[in-house]
Amino acid sequence: MKKFRVGVLGATGAVGLEMMKILAEREFPIEELVPMASARSAGKQIDFNGGKVTVKEARKEAFKGLDIILGAAENDIAEAFADDIVNAGAVFIDNSSAFRLNDNVPLVIPEINKEDVKKHCGVIANPNCTTIVSLMAVKPISDISPVETMVVSSYQATSGAGINGPIELMAQTKAISEGSDIPAPNVFQYQIAYNVIPQIGGFNDNGYSTEEMKLMNEGRKIMHLPSLKVSCTCVRVPVVRSHSVSIQLVTKKKVTPQEAMKAVAAFPGDVLKDDLPNSVYPMPLDTSDQDLVFVGRIREDLTNQRGLMLWCCGDQIRKGAATNAVQIAEEVIKTL
Repeated sequence: MKKFRVGVLGATGAVGLEMMKILAEREFPIEELVPMASARSAGKQIDFNGGKVTVKEARKEAFKGLDIILGAAENDIAEAFADDIVNAGAVFIDNSSAFRLNDNVPLVIPEINKEDVKKHCGVIANPNCTTIVSLMAVKPISDISPVETMVVSSYQATSGAGINGPIELMAQTKAISEGSDIPAPNVFQYQIAYNVIPQIGGFNDNGYSTEEMKLMNEGRKIMHLPSLKVSCTCVRVPVVRSHSVSIQLVTKKKVTPQEAMKAVAAFPGDVLKDDLPNSVYPMPLDTSDQDLVFVGRIREDLTNQRGLMLWCCGDQIRKGAATNAVQIAEEVIKTL
């Protein structure tokens, strides 16, 4: 089997470390792994596949000779190095939002639109984590009849804000339980322990946050539904890992709950968890640290004859970010 030289940009962050873990888990054919980060992390040793790899400083020269770069850095870093990566002859699979809506950049969830990988010009974008979890649940239903509108509420774990999100939640929870002074919020706008915060990202002029607009804009592109309309509310909740999403969707033609359940159960990457008499439904604890999206509570919408309601959960660090990027890389190497 041909092997490839793979770089991870932003390797010391939560998603970068998870990418490396998943590359090993999925036995990606690696000849050499090159973790990259800022100059202050250069020289650091990271565990990989039973051994150690050394972090290199991310700079133009570091990309030479590599085949694939998995991006786990912020927008400004991705934008700064994208041309250097492409000019070095590597394919850049980027987890930031910098290129997701660019016309010449495929935005890919392999179970949904892996054929779009072939259209890349050197850069492929990894979708937003909530977009991935939501569309994994919605796509099998849309395959029966195209989805026209969605009303979505997401309940997003603290780890979605990075490695310091759960640390802040735990510190505040511990202080409350001990009756000591609650640490001031730093990662989040307000105390997250015993609270929910209806803001993720900055607000646009239309009153929606940047996080909320991603689902509509990215959903249209991924599912090839340019007329898809989405209203979304994204909420940060005091959960460590795994996002949950409530979705009301309206299809072009009526889809029954039974048809939807059958389609979800057969869709790669989905697990149907829908046995209400036995209180079986998706929950964050059950979906954490694995790659399947759990879907359940599928029922008729009582406000629209062509509507359905559902609830889904998925690990936003794995399938919502790192695993999806590695899956894209698996599609890319089929073309190299």
